[in-house]
Amino acid sequence: MHVHAAAFRVAFTGDFHTSDGAPLYKGFGASVLEAQAGIQYEPFREHLAEIDPAQIGQSQAVIVLSPRVTARSLANSENLLAIGRFGVGYDSVDVAACTAADVALITAVGAVDRSVAEATLGWMLALSHRMLLKDRLVRDAQWQKRGAFMGGELRDRTLGIIGLGGIGRALVELVRGFGMKPPLAFDPYLDAQAAAKLGIALVPLDELFARCDFVSIHCPLSETTRGLVGRRELGLMKREAWLINTARGGIVDEEALDEALAQGRIAGAALDCFVGEPLSAAPRFAKYDNVILAPHSIAWTDEMFRDIGRTICGSIVELALGRRPRGVINPEVLARSGFQEKWQRLRIG
Repeated sequence: MHVHAAAFRVAFTGDFHTSDGAPLYKGFGASVLEAQAGIQYEPFREHLAEIDPAQIGQSQAVIVLSPRVTARSLANSENLLAIGRFGVGYDSVDVAACTAADVALITAVGAVDRSVAEATLGWMLALSHRMLLKDRLVRDAQWQKRGAFMGGELRDRTLGIIGLGGIGRALVELVRGFGMKPPLAFDPYLDAQAAAKLGIALVPLDELFARCDFVSIHCPLSETTRGLVGRRELGLMKREAWLINTARGGIVDEEALDEALAQGRIAGAALDCFVGEPLSAAPRFAKYDNVILAPHSIAWTDEMFRDIGRTICGSIVELALGRRPRGVINPEVLARSGFQEKWQRLRIG
C-alpha cells in the first residue's frame, strides 16, 4: 500500500513575479494547477541566475523561466520529481545532473511553434522592406532620401531553415502565401522523404547558405551546433541575403557575423539571442542599421505564455497524478528506481 503526499508542491522561479509577489505576465499556467485538487504552488521569493538548492526546499516540481539548473541546484532533490522548463530550449539545464538526481526534465513541446514562426516572418518582412530605416527617415526629417532605401519582396525568394522541427514547419506554412520558391532545409535528424511530404528539400548546410535569401536558425544549442554558423558559412551567403537567429546565442559565431556585417558581405541580420545573456551592455551589433535586435523575447506574446503555461503545467499535473507526462527530455529517468520510489511516495493520484 502506497502512502501518497497530502499535497503536491510546485514552485515557479522568481522571474514570473515582481518582488512583492504580483504576477509579471497575464497567464503562465497557474490556473491549470489551481484546477487540480491536491496541488499547491508558490513563487520563489528571490530571483537568482542559478537556482539555489535551498530554494527548491520541499517542492515536487519547479517551473523555470530563465535561471540555470546545475548539479549544485539539485543537491536538495530527495523530494523533487521534475524541472519544468518554461519553453522548449533546455541548454540552461544540466540534463545529466537531472537524471543522476532522479529528476525528470520536462519542456513545453510544440507550445512556441506559432509564436516563433510568426515573429520570424515579421522579421523577414521588416528586413526585406527596410522598415527600421524608413521609420528613421521620417523621425530624422530625411523624407527626400527615401529613394535610396528601396526594399525587396518575399516573392521569388528562397527561405532556408536550419532545424526543421515544429517551429521550422510552422514557418513554412506561414510563408506559403507569399510566392516564395520552395524552401530548403538542413536537418541531419530528418529524412528526405519526410521533408518532401512537407514540400521542403533537404540540402547540405553549405548549399543552403549558398542558395537562400533568408537563412533562419531553429535548431537547439548543443555541442554539435555550437559555432555551426561561422566565417565559412557566412562567406557562402549571397550579398543580398539575410540571417535570422531566434534560436540560441552560440550557434552563430558573433565575431564572424560582426566581420561579415562590417564588410557588407551579407544584407543584414535579425538577432533575438546572444552569447552571455542577459546582456548588461549593448552588443557589438547595435551599431548596424541593417540589423534588428531583441532581448530574447521577439516571440513573447500573451498567447505564447498561455500555451506554454498550459502545456508545462498540464504535464506537471499528469506527473502528480502518476501518469507519464508529455515532453520528458530524459525519459530514461522514469524507469530509475530512485525516481520510481519518489514518484510512488509523492504523487497524489
